[in-house]
This record gives sequence, structure tokens and C-alpha cells, in this order.
Amino acid sequence: QVQLVESGGGLVQPGGSLRLSCAASGSIFISYHMGWYRQAPGKQRELVAVISSGGGTMYADSVKGRFTISRDNAKKTVSLQMNSLKPEDTAVYYCNAQLGMTNTWGQGTQVTVSS
Repeated sequence: QVQLVESGGGLVQPGGSLRLSCAASGSIFISYHMGWYRQAPGKQRELVAVISSGGGTMYADSVKGRFTISRDNAKKTVSLQMNSLKPEDTAVYYCNAQLGMTNTWGQGTQVTVSS
């Protein structure tokens, strides 16, 4: 089973950028569909972006054109480049790995967008 560790969160001003990374270990990373989700206080966890094992991507409407998901199968990492950040992007961001019926989550990393 894969294990996931996120990094790269922090405090950024509106309009700024952050890059989140998720390092995977323990299994065949290339077979997993990978994704980033987020959960703001008082709200349900929501999909941000996903990248399939074949490299196809999908984004939430709220982040299209601002966020980019990518993966490096050799390094077993998935990244989320976030540009033009808005206060409403503030949330805990979670990395997810899906293979069949199995879902694995990282511990989450806080992103705060505030002036």
C-alpha cells in the first residue's frame, strides 16, 4: 500500500503562488490515479485536481487556469502548482492516491491566503 507525505504549504498573499508536493512510497506509484483535495473550515472536502495513471488531468472549475497538477513517476511525486491564489483557496490540502477501490490520504498541509 502507498504512503503519502505532503509538503509546501504556508502563508501567501493574494495573487501569490505556492507549489505543493506529495511524496509516495511503498508501492507501484505509476499505477495510481493521484489527486489533490482541500477542506476549508466548516466545509466538506472537495476535489481540486486529479491526474490519472496515464497522465490525463481534471480540475475543479474554481481553479482552472490557475492551478496545474503534474506527476513524476520516476521520483514518485505529484505536485500542485498554484498561481493567482485567492483568499477562498485557504484550506488544508490533501494528497490522494486511488487504485481500484483503495483510497489513501496524506496527512494534509495548510495553505493560507491572506494579506
